[in-house]
Amino acid sequence: MNDRVVEAAAVGAAGAALGAGAGALVGLAGPAAAVAATNGVISGFRKTYDWRTQSGRLAFVLDSSWALVTTAAGLISQLVGVMTRSRFDEELSDRSNRHVYERGFVIRRNFAVTVGNVVSGAGDTRDERRRHLVTDHEDVHIWQARVLGPLFSVIYVGWMIVMTPFAVMGWARGRLSGDRSTSLWAAVDRCAYWRNPLERQAYLRASQASEARSG
Repeated sequence: MNDRVVEAAAVGAAGAALGAGAGALVGLAGPAAAVAATNGVISGFRKTYDWRTQSGRLAFVLDSSWALVTTAAGLISQLVGVMTRSRFDEELSDRSNRHVYERGFVIRRNFAVTVGNVVSGAGDTRDERRRHLVTDHEDVHIWQARVLGPLFSVIYVGWMIVMTPFAVMGWARGRLSGDRSTSLWAAVDRCAYWRNPLERQAYLRASQASEARSG
């Protein structure tokens, strides 16, 4: 327990410094420091960052600076996980640069949701398929958020907003021409979610990982 407390304090302090520096650029040093410090304390106590690797150190720096917007959203997802008493998956979180919850913040049944560095709705990760969902698919979203920073939400949500009307119009044209094979929800889901470039990248990476495992 003592080593967890020490790491929590150290990572929280380092996060606060990085967050304050990043936030000062836009006049939000205080709030940015608070977000980065909170993420640092939680991540340090849970030992989620892998300090032995360059990717682990980079994950911490990005989460505490450029990707602070999604990190802040991730803290809300953390809160939902705690409030709903969702099981925290220590095995998939330990030194993995992410936080994984069995349930928590879930939008769609059987679909995991990644917000910042937090994966919710992972399900029963004793099931190999659910474990791979986290490691092969959701982890891609975590790094997308880190690399794109504040642009991640703009791209992801913006795509859904822009494509939904096109999906509705396409569905309506099909109905008028007698095509009743697709529901409105399926049409919107296909365009807004499945064709989202960020989702396509994640599904592609997951497919490649699956092929590599199968030899």
